[in-house]
Amino acid sequence: MEVVIHVCAGMLALATLFLLIRVTIGPTVLDRTVALDVMVAVGISALALEAAINQHTSTLPLLLVLTLLGFVGSVTIARFTKGNDHIDSGRSEHGRGH
Repeated sequence: MEVVIHVCAGMLALATLFLLIRVTIGPTVLDRTVALDVMVAVGISALALEAAINQHTSTLPLLLVLTLLGFVGSVTIARFTKGNDHIDSGRSEHGRGH
């Protein structure tokens, strides 16, 4: 059981590192937004792992609130961004020839 816990914690830490890199260098606002949304999901997973390790359910309301916050945040960003079929529209103007 200890090995599984350590592997899960390591994977969550690695995911957080990659997400911080994506938030830092993400070329578009949507890249950063998706990375932050996934970071909320990683935080939810970390809290669930902590609850499983300590065998308690006291973090369940917090998990529910974070889940709803992540969903509402994603829907809000999707609602207020420009609907564009071309994902790299900003890049195509700078010499890519699309």
